[in-house]
Amino acid sequence: MTRRIAFINEKGGVGKTTLAVNVAAFLAGKKGRRVLLVDLDTQGHAGKALGLDVRTVSPNVFHLLTDEAVGVGEVVRPTAVQGLDVIPSWKEMADFPTEAAADPDRALRLRRALSALDGRYDVLVLDAPPSLGLTTTNVLLAAEEVVIPVATTYLALDGCAEMSDTVTRVAADYRHPALRVTQVVPTLYRKTQLADEVVATLERYFPRRVSEPMTLNVAIDEAQSHGKTIWEYAPWSRGATILQKVAEAIDRAGR
Repeated sequence: MTRRIAFINEKGGVGKTTLAVNVAAFLAGKKGRRVLLVDLDTQGHAGKALGLDVRTVSPNVFHLLTDEAVGVGEVVRPTAVQGLDVIPSWKEMADFPTEAAADPDRALRLRRALSALDGRYDVLVLDAPPSLGLTTTNVLLAAEEVVIPVATTYLALDGCAEMSDTVTRVAADYRHPALRVTQVVPTLYRKTQLADEVVATLERYFPRRVSEPMTLNVAIDEAQSHGKTIWEYAPWSRGATILQKVAEAIDRAGR
């Protein structure tokens, strides 16, 4: 059975792609799983963080979702991490809602495209765009587990609650009962009273589903700037320790 994990938050800049990329790399490189990371964001940061020049990679996920002649095998790219492949994205994905507007089953395009990979991978990791809409609905319907990164600020709590409600609504509207929030990751954490109150509130709202907070760490940012995961760039750094604890929690959450 292939695990399907979506990383979603309506707000950008909360570490969503950082988590998706490094958790995917951890499951592949450290746990020996066959992992496919699918980027659905117009910025293409997941591919960039793995060393791809996404501006020149074609076809990509947009073509997979809009051109029936493009098969999933044509868009899968290998990475430097053993066991980890990626389907990259780029700015064309902004046109996906328009291209798919006339299709009554437009919300299921990603699920159907990825169904051809059944049995090929142990884990699919989906990096959603930082907004709600057709692309994010496609991600939710292609996934079963949802990981929500949440900045440790007061207003971020509202966004997390709304995202949880969206997951529940999509699961009901599309009769997808397997879809659920399996992990919430506090990010951008600093040891302040407000941050600790945010984490405590998350733990009350999502009992046993809140990972250890992710503190800011320069090694994680440096790794991305070099097109590498933290495990390649600085495997013994504090950043690697932080991400490993989060990745382990996400791994356990699906068991």
